[in-house]
Amino acid sequence: MTPEIKTATFEHLEIVAPLFDAYRVFYQEKSDLKRARTFLLERIQNAESVIYLAFDAQKPLGFTQLYPSFSSASTQKLWILNDLYVIPEARGLRVGEHLIERAMQLARDTNAKGVMLETAHTNKSGQKLYERMGFEREDLEFRTYFKSV
Repeated sequence: MTPEIKTATFEHLEIVAPLFDAYRVFYQEKSDLKRARTFLLERIQNAESVIYLAFDAQKPLGFTQLYPSFSSASTQKLWILNDLYVIPEARGLRVGEHLIERAMQLARDTNAKGVMLETAHTNKSGQKLYERMGFEREDLEFRTYFKSV
C-alpha cells in the first residue's frame, strides 16, 4: 500500500489531534485530546513544525512531526523528527517508511544536513524501522541534560 502523504494545515487539526494524543499515550502520557489539539494548533499557527499525515483514501493512518534546528558545528540546518505514529491496524504496511521518506524529502528540499531523531530504549519496532531506513545509531561522547523550570 502506498498511502497519500499530506502536509497538515488548520483543516487537518481534528484529524491529527487524536493521532498525536495516541502517540503521547504510547509514551506513557495521560490522554488529553484538548491539550494535544492546543499544542498542535500553536505549532501550526506559529509555523514551528512541519506535520505530515498519511492517508489511505480518507482514513488517517499516521503522522510525523518535524522541528527545524541548526548545527552550529557544521553551520547547517537540520530537522528533528520528533514524533512518528502509525495506528496499530496500519503497522507493518510501510506507512512509517513513507512518512520517513517524506521527512527526508523535506530535508533535501531545504538543503538541510539531515534528519535527527531519538526514540525510547524500549521502542524496538521503531529502532528496527529507523535502522532499516538508513538511520545510524550514534553513541556520542555527549551527555544529554535537562532541568525543569
